[in-house]
This record gives sequence, C-alpha cells and structure tokens, in this order.
Amino acid sequence: MRILLRAFAFLDLISLVFMSMQLWAIFKNYNNFILPSEKVQGTLMFPMFILVLVGAYGLFFVKKIGFISYYIQFPFRLYLWVFTLGFITLFPEALGNYDDKWFSILFKVCFAGEFIRLFLTVRSHYQLKARSY
Repeated sequence: MRILLRAFAFLDLISLVFMSMQLWAIFKNYNNFILPSEKVQGTLMFPMFILVLVGAYGLFFVKKIGFISYYIQFPFRLYLWVFTLGFITLFPEALGNYDDKWFSILFKVCFAGEFIRLFLTVRSHYQLKARSY
C-alpha cells in the first residue's frame, strides 16, 4: 500500500513538471485569453499546482494531508485535465506519430485511470484508518 501511494506521489511529480511548463505559458499569455473560461482555467492552474505539490508530499510520506489534498484536487483534475497518467498522451508525439486518432484514445485512458486512482486512494485510506485503530 505504501508503495502504491509513493507511486502516485511520483506520478504527481511528473505531472508537476508538465504543469510548470503550462503555468509558464499561462503566465506569459494570460492577457491574450479572451474567453472567461480560459481565464478561469488559467487562474485555477496556480492553486492546483500547489495542491498537487502538497498532495505528492503527503502521499509520499503517507500523511493525512496527502489524502485530503487529493480529494480536493479530484474534481479540479477532471476540469483542468491534470491527470495522473496524463503524460501518456504525449507518447505518440514522442514516437513521431502526429495522427490525431491516438489522443482521444489515450485521453480516455487517462480519464479512466484517474477514477481508478481515486478508488485505490480511498481504499488505501480506509486500510490505513483500520490499522490505526
């Protein structure tokens, strides 16, 4: 169980690397955003970065803050497309395949993976609570 939580923390660190690149682009181009939804998404990315960082720390050291942080993050992860396995959508580009059909397939895998992670996180949380009593 601890290995699973540390794996989730490691995957969150990978997400943080990609989020930092997105945050820099948002910071530089925020004034060019026209739609209110773009501005909301851009604004929410900054606190989301902090939440993912806190969550990764908490899950790595199996602290309560890691679980709470992930539960808060979950709906925002779906809205902002900050997926635990989100990096797999970049594999076709890394392999030189720029066909658009792969993104929709891999995006669905990421979406399903996020729900699987939620299930496994809740299950781990309950197991830890049962052991502490």
